[in-house]
Amino acid sequence: MRTVRLAPSILTADFARLAEAVQEAEGGGADLLHLDVMDGRFVPNITFGHAVVEALRKVTSLPFDIHLMVSEPERQVGFYTEAAETVNVHIEATDHINRTLDLIRKGGAEAGVCLNPGTPLAAIEESLPEVDQVMVMTINPGWGGQTLMPAQLEKVARLRALLDEGGHGARIEIDGGVKVENAATCAAAGADVLVCGSSVYNDRSSVAENLASLRAALAAGS
Repeated sequence: MRTVRLAPSILTADFARLAEAVQEAEGGGADLLHLDVMDGRFVPNITFGHAVVEALRKVTSLPFDIHLMVSEPERQVGFYTEAAETVNVHIEATDHINRTLDLIRKGGAEAGVCLNPGTPLAAIEESLPEVDQVMVMTINPGWGGQTLMPAQLEKVARLRALLDEGGHGARIEIDGGVKVENAATCAAAGADVLVCGSSVYNDRSSVAENLASLRAALAAGS
């Protein structure tokens, strides 16, 4: 049975108390932390950059999963590889994906590639031997709190088959709209990592309670 890891995204946390939000995720049993870097060009929103990532690195031992939603990511990956275990870049944002993946690995981090909802799997098929993780966006990137696009789970299932049949070791990460109600369905489609933002950071329950609910949903669906 594949173990599915939970990666809280601080995108929907209180930015006035990010350090505490990160520590709550670690204390609540998160497996890793998802950090969304947005530049206002590749996506409309702007979040934070490497200075914030480096500051948060000092307050937690959780692995960092960096999601670069930036244009020309090859110009920025070097800022993040020392602090992060995985750095993910969008195939749509660079003309030279293999070169960018190589830069990430040479920097000491694992290399991930991201696919927007409208981008076909064929766009990354030739690069799969160079990839440690494939992130399938199940929302249009740029904002937290959106609803998962169910049709993207079929893409996840096709990617799972492609990886297994090709003998590739890349993980599959789902990012966007993961909730208690669909976590088991995401896992069944083939996901190894679930990014969870507003389902973890909200006013309804504590971070620990929300993570426990997601784990219970995964266990019930396995």
